Amino acid sequence: MRASTQPQVPLNCGKPARARLVLLAAAGLDASRVTKGITFMKQTAVQESSLDFDYGSFDSAGFAASSLANWPSLAAIIDHTLVKPGATRTHIEHLCTDAARYRFACAVVNPVWVPVAVSVLAGTGIAVGAVIGSPLGGSLVSTLRQEAAAIIRLGARELDMVLPIGLLKSGNHAAVQRTVHTVAVAAHHHGAVLKVTLETSLLTMEEKLRAAEISIQAGADFIKTSTGSATGGATPADVALLRGISGARCGIKASGGIRNLAQLRALLEAGANRIGCSASVAILRELGSD
Repeated sequence: MRASTQPQVPLNCGKPARARLVLLAAAGLDASRVTKGITFMKQTAVQESSLDFDYGSFDSAGFAASSLANWPSLAAIIDHTLVKPGATRTHIEHLCTDAARYRFACAVVNPVWVPVAVSVLAGTGIAVGAVIGSPLGGSLVSTLRQEAAAIIRLGARELDMVLPIGLLKSGNHAAVQRTVHTVAVAAHHHGAVLKVTLETSLLTMEEKLRAAEISIQAGADFIKTSTGSATGGATPADVALLRGISGARCGIKASGGIRNLAQLRALLEAGANRIGCSASVAILRELGSD
C-alpha cells in the first residue's frame, strides 16, 4: 500500500483502521502520529505496524434503518434550525413550538434568541442549541469562550461552533486546536455538547482530514459538515470521509442544503448520526407525520 493510492471512501463506514489509514496516507498524513495528537508528519509509505490502531466502528446502515423506521425516530436525530439573520421573535417561537411538537433533538438558534427559545421550550425536555463564531469562523478565542459561557448560562445545552478556517488553511494547526479545545472545555464544564463545523465545501481533502482529526483530539462531540452559508452543503462523500476518520470517537452532523427525505437518507447511510436542517417538518411529513 502506497501513500499515493487514491482513497476509495466507502458509504458503509463501519470499517476498521486499515480503511482509515488509506485516507490518511492519501493526504500524506502519518496515521501513527494521529493516534497520539495533532502533529502530522509526511510519509512515503504506510507501515504494516501502523495498522494496529482502531477507533471503533459505526453501523451506518443499522443506524439509518432504525432512524428511518418512523417519523418520531427520525425527528429524534434532527436539529431543527433557524439561524437566518432576518428571523424574528415570532419565527423563533414557531420553531420552538414545532421542536416540542415533533420532539426534535434540538432547536438551534442564533445567540440573541437563546433566552426566547429556552423560555418556550421550558419543561419540554427539548434542548436549545446555538451557533457561535458562525458562519465565518473568524472570532477571537477569548470571544468564543465568553460567548459559549454566556449562552450556556442562558440555558443553551448544545453549541455549534465554526472551526477557524483561515488558520487551518494557513497551516496554523496548533492555533486551530487551541481554539476548539478552549470552547470544548467551556462547554463540557457546564455539561453542554460541542459540534465543530468544518465547512467542508471550502476545504481540500487534506484539510478535511486535518480539520476532523484536530477537532476530535481537541474535544469535539460532533464534527459537522457545513453552516449552509458557504459554497456548498452536506454531501454523502464528505460525511463518509468524516465517519471514516472518526470511527466511533465522535458523532457526525450533516447540515447545509438538506431539503428532502432522499437527501437525508443518503447522508444517514453515509455515516451521519445527527442532521441539521430548517426543512425538518416537511421532511417528517414525507415519512408520514401529521
